[in-house]
Amino acid sequence: QVQLVESGGGLVQPGGSLTLSCVASGGILRFDVIYWYRQIPQNQREWVARLTNSGFALYTASVKGRFTISRDNAKNTVYLQMNNLTSEDTGSYYCKTWPDENWGQGTQVTVSS
Repeated sequence: QVQLVESGGGLVQPGGSLTLSCVASGGILRFDVIYWYRQIPQNQREWVARLTNSGFALYTASVKGRFTISRDNAKNTVYLQMNNLTSEDTGSYYCKTWPDENWGQGTQVTVSS
């Protein structure tokens, strides 16, 4: 069974940066796509960024130009570099694999002054 463990969340001021990590037990190369999602309380989870095995990245419009998804296959880790954060980026961030769907437990990001 695959386990995904996210980390790197925390409290940051508006305009600040954070880098999230998602470590996959058993490796990440087996998955065609790795996603980062986020969830605000009482809202549905929305996808934020995705990265294919071939290195193709896509971003939702609200984070394009501010967030960067990347991977280190040797470390079985996918990253989400988040810059110029705003209060609207506050939420729990999760990584997910595809096509075998596995979710991590999430890491909380709070953007507040």
